[in-house]
Amino acid sequence: MAENTEGDLNSNLLHAPYHTGDPQLDTAIGQWLRWDKNPKTKEQIENLLRNGMNKELRDRLCCRMTFGTAGLRSAMGAGFCYINDLTVIQSTQGMYKYLERCFSDFKQRGFVVGYDTRGQVTSSCSSQRLAKLTAAVLLAKDVPVYLFSRYVPTPFVPYAVQKLKAVAGVMITASHNRKEDNGYKVYWETGAQITSPHDKEILKCIEECVEPWNGSWNDNLVDTSPLKRDPLQDICRRYMEDLKKICFYRELNSKTTLKFVHTSFHGVGHDYVQLAFKVFGFKPPIPVPEQKDPDPDFSTVKCPNPEEGESVLELSLRLAEKENARVVLATDPDADRLAAAELQENGCWKVFTGNELAALFGWWMFDCWKKNKSRNADVKNVYMLATTVSSKILKAIALKEGFHFEETLPGFKWIGSRIIDLLENGKEVLFAFEESIGFLCGTSVLDKDGVSAAVVVAEMASYLETMNITLKQQLVKVYENIFERLRNFDSPKEYPKFCGTFAILHVRDVTTGYDSSQPNKKSVLPVSKNSQMITFTFQNGCVATLRTSGTEPKIKYYAEMCASPDQSDTALLEEELKKLIDALIENFLQPSKNGLIWRSV
Repeated sequence: MAENTEGDLNSNLLHAPYHTGDPQLDTAIGQWLRWDKNPKTKEQIENLLRNGMNKELRDRLCCRMTFGTAGLRSAMGAGFCYINDLTVIQSTQGMYKYLERCFSDFKQRGFVVGYDTRGQVTSSCSSQRLAKLTAAVLLAKDVPVYLFSRYVPTPFVPYAVQKLKAVAGVMITASHNRKEDNGYKVYWETGAQITSPHDKEILKCIEECVEPWNGSWNDNLVDTSPLKRDPLQDICRRYMEDLKKICFYRELNSKTTLKFVHTSFHGVGHDYVQLAFKVFGFKPPIPVPEQKDPDPDFSTVKCPNPEEGESVLELSLRLAEKENARVVLATDPDADRLAAAELQENGCWKVFTGNELAALFGWWMFDCWKKNKSRNADVKNVYMLATTVSSKILKAIALKEGFHFEETLPGFKWIGSRIIDLLENGKEVLFAFEESIGFLCGTSVLDKDGVSAAVVVAEMASYLETMNITLKQQLVKVYENIFERLRNFDSPKEYPKFCGTFAILHVRDVTTGYDSSQPNKKSVLPVSKNSQMITFTFQNGCVATLRTSGTEPKIKYYAEMCASPDQSDTALLEEELKKLIDALIENFLQPSKNGLIWRSV
């Protein structure tokens, strides 16, 4: 009897009818082994089949990826629910079918493809290879493809879609996800991420086009097709030119004594942030040498997400201390998000939250607008946006300054979509953000952009430095808007009469010199305009004071119950005081809306 060789076994696997006891799984196994031409991912499925791993086969082959807030995103590896050569080909075939239906000029306008620096050896899968396969599917169908010849920040793809008037674009990235992941992020002709119904319709088309077409695997087309174009130089030049629209103090930037450290977290950001600093007139930021070059293993961080704070910023903070740099800027691996930290006088680092940075950006962008606006500019046409789960501090600034603040659903795709509506109606959008360190200054790009955000923070810090103000000190000033809301609670120049269900008897505001308990309404205590402090006296005897800290971005509260002699039930009084404090925080400070963290002492 002849010995069964490995080659025979693979041949048998390829052609055998599979009998796992699950007809759906049997069909899926057959499809995968027929369609996948990547030896590594094909072998992964063959090994699972050989070892009878039916549950894992079912998990990998019997479900598909769906569009989330960031497009398709999953682990790299074999299976229809993973990111790999075959699923990217299938996704692009579905894209082609849908775009052909939507755009009669698809084959004239073309499609943009970009990629980051992710990769996985065990699946022979990299962002660059997936980008080439994406391009190959479309080139085989005679669609012009603008394929970047080098890795780029994610915002370059939506920017290119707009500038090149392409019908759509894809960025192969999983942003700041763990190293095992990758993704397929889709942008519409507007330069904004796709929203419903496009996402659902594309998924339907993908399901109708699961078998690879002739030519879909032919990645040689990327090197031979006359329809392939490289937009890198043109888009980089135009992007950097557009950055000048949000640069307001170039001469000051060129003279600043401040030093900046930048980490690109083993991703794409280094070269592009260096260029952006040059555009703004700065000396180059100091790069973190261990993290400036692409590394798909993200080998110096436990997690490639700068939002994680000081623990993942360790190398950049130590370098900043060594180089006497006060500000650290960290772009995530695809450079669409930004984290920032500032060295404080006590030698500790302040790592700003997304909401705190947004408060600074909002103040800065409006301040620059005011100083540079044209004569006929109307503040009522100015907008700032945030996702609904983000801080409402911009709302407080908007109420004071007279511009509009709007919320969107979570995800920058909704922000991009709303910006388009506003721009089409002649409005001006200065700034938009989501609390997970995603920021957009101006509207040259319609997605979050860590490159532009990094250089805007640098300009902001340099400007404040000329007045001996740190970013953290300016943040304290911005949060004083919460007190402006209390001074204009139900209507202009009117303090609140109730806090939840608790009636307010008197209000004393030592910042403005007002005291409702005095006959002349003037505070007996000296006026202190440099800090914010309002005291509320309630009808139940409670006295509560809210004030800003003079040294930190904190709002402190003090409350005591001054009961009449006939009220001797201490437990009851303590319960009443606790309820009032809860009402004070919820109704006046609104921590969830203003990005405040409640720390009770």
